[in-house]
Amino acid sequence: MEILILLIVAVVLLFAVKEIRRSLISRPMFSFFKRVLPPLSNTEREAMTAGDVWWDAELFSGRPDWHNFHKTKPPQFSEDEQAFIDNQLEQLLAMLDDFKIVQQDRDLPKKVWDFIRKEKFFAMIIGKEFGGLDFSPAANSYIVSRIATRSISAAVTVMVPNSLGPGELLTHYGTDEQKNYWLPRLADGTDIPCFALTAPEAGSDAGAIPDTGIVCKGEHDGKEVVGIRLNWDKRYITLAPVATVLGLAFKLYDPEGLMGDKEDLGITCALIPTDHPGVETGERHFPLNQAFMNGTTYGKDVFIPLDWIIGGKDYAGKGWRMLMECLSAGRGISLPALATATGHVAQRMTGAYAYVRQQFGLPIGKFEGVQEAMGRIGGYNYSIESMRRLTVAALCEGKSPSVITAMTKYHMTEMGRQVIEDAMDIHAGKGIQLGPKNYLGHGYMATPVSITVEGANILTRNLMIFGQGATRCHPYVLKEMDAAANSDEEQGLRDFDELLIKHIGFAASNFFGSLWMGLTGARFNASPISGPTARYYQHLTRMSRALALTADVAMLILGGDLKRKEMLSARLGDVLSHLYMASAVLKRYEDDGRQNGDMAYVDYAVQRHLFEIGEAFRGFFANFPNRFIAWTLRLAIFPLGIHYEAPNDELLQDIADDMMVPGVTRDRHTFLCYWKDDPKDMTGHMELAFVGMKQHEDVYKRLQKAEKRGEIPPDLAGDALIKAARKADVITADEAKSLKKVEQLRLTAIAVDQFAPGSLEKKKFASS
Repeated sequence: MEILILLIVAVVLLFAVKEIRRSLISRPMFSFFKRVLPPLSNTEREAMTAGDVWWDAELFSGRPDWHNFHKTKPPQFSEDEQAFIDNQLEQLLAMLDDFKIVQQDRDLPKKVWDFIRKEKFFAMIIGKEFGGLDFSPAANSYIVSRIATRSISAAVTVMVPNSLGPGELLTHYGTDEQKNYWLPRLADGTDIPCFALTAPEAGSDAGAIPDTGIVCKGEHDGKEVVGIRLNWDKRYITLAPVATVLGLAFKLYDPEGLMGDKEDLGITCALIPTDHPGVETGERHFPLNQAFMNGTTYGKDVFIPLDWIIGGKDYAGKGWRMLMECLSAGRGISLPALATATGHVAQRMTGAYAYVRQQFGLPIGKFEGVQEAMGRIGGYNYSIESMRRLTVAALCEGKSPSVITAMTKYHMTEMGRQVIEDAMDIHAGKGIQLGPKNYLGHGYMATPVSITVEGANILTRNLMIFGQGATRCHPYVLKEMDAAANSDEEQGLRDFDELLIKHIGFAASNFFGSLWMGLTGARFNASPISGPTARYYQHLTRMSRALALTADVAMLILGGDLKRKEMLSARLGDVLSHLYMASAVLKRYEDDGRQNGDMAYVDYAVQRHLFEIGEAFRGFFANFPNRFIAWTLRLAIFPLGIHYEAPNDELLQDIADDMMVPGVTRDRHTFLCYWKDDPKDMTGHMELAFVGMKQHEDVYKRLQKAEKRGEIPPDLAGDALIKAARKADVITADEAKSLKKVEQLRLTAIAVDQFAPGSLEKKKFASS
């Protein structure tokens, strides 16, 4: 007993007496932390600290405040935004013929370009004081998503000026002179912008940009001024072939000291008219059979004045941070909007096609193999739309959560890829024969575009989500890094000491909390609501605590090596991402008023996200290099085993059946999908056939029974079917009349386009 008391007293003294603690614990840990601290380049540090943290930090803390989370207001439109959506947006959608745009003209028609410019589709993010629309992220996301359901080429054309580009950079950082000159011209369509960042060997690694600017003296407007002599070679630049003003990112150097005593000033952004001497643009790329303008820009020894730097000369060298801060918001809107469009179109059209297309006397949507793919489409689309709404809600509150937008871009585009592949599998030949009747083909081909742009998904998953999230979202790590980097080592040690005690308490709480939740199945965790989803909140809180513990241990054991263990860190990023996605699903369910028709979709989505969390932890423990630590972590977090399972077959079938029922639930889940009441429209013919067949469901069942009894011959369709049924007195004259229209729609809906010999040949085009 005396020994135990002495041990307790020793531990208390060790931690309670500041000088003893600093000498025996904090100082050695401080030295260790500085040693294992992952080295950060300037660009990495600026990227790391760009943007905000939001719900991601709550999830990473292990203690998510669900009540506060539910206070987040769902995105809503202003009166001006709703009027634009009801009028100008609908007018634009009716003008788009995507087959003609992509396969014949490889460009938007002039009337569409004129309409987009006149109605300020390029000016959604520009303030009203400069003639822009000043729309919210919610309206921006909705408009781009809905256009993308009609034409990816048109959507990309609209989204780029409203994402990372001159308009946003000028709004946030431009001088008054720059704003007053350029923003009205961008708003009314006088100028079309593009932004050039990517070089042949410098995509996501902006630190490797080879494009340079040298501060020197030169002639501008007939006068000798201090300016920049630029050399650049950029590619993959959307709108470059038609742009009249070029935003350019480059490395700036001042070897003569004309701007100060620093030679390497860093990445800088400038705005240059494309008709300026030496600027070359216009050579197009051909991005996977899409018609949006994308191409190259280059220049050699192009001289510009210093005041063409965005923000003026005071912003020389601040370009990377400017880009990161703006990109963190744009990444959460534009490319996710394309994925959302894919989900809405795939669910609505596949549900219709699976009912209209019949085999062996049954809709193909009744076969279990097809139902499995349909269930994924519906379940994934519910997550996609939920994630879009939650991320947009954060942006509407003025947040710029860089980790969340990275998760949104990566997972929404990856889910969009799965959804379009499943839709193509179900449509089979209908999906691969291009023509005016094909509403999937161009979206399928465009999927890799959104996956690749603004950071390829491999990079986003393996480096950004956890690499940035672990530092930004952790309650102590970034502060500890700042303390370790303090040039005043004693002050750094004092700061580190205060943080270390809190961090130790945080880690201990997470360890014992995880063990308790594992042993009790998290049944004692609080839930913000009651009802069928309450249990999901308990599980998500448990996995949040598990992530906090595992990330802490991984960073402690591996230190800077964790940055290079991309497969390990990506798995922890997956845990954070699926926690966020499951949160989004539950939030949407609450915001929508707990619709009974959504329950199968909610169950599928959350169960899948929990299963993926379990798989990520399983992979992490199996591959963590310190086997004892891996075993200890698994025992603490999952003392009774990892029991999260993938959604069962019944849920898949429930979703598949629901997708083949017209009505409120289907409309709510696919509200972004554009179609018009016209059998000649690429989506209208399928929609009208589907609704018509559902209205005649009893008649078709009667025909099937008559066929089985031998009263009418098998495998008849159209007029032949109606004639035989009428002759056998299976249907009435009125039924025959209405069924004739439905059969015409049905046969048109399952038909594919065909072209006369010679009609598809095009003029040859050369690649330079």
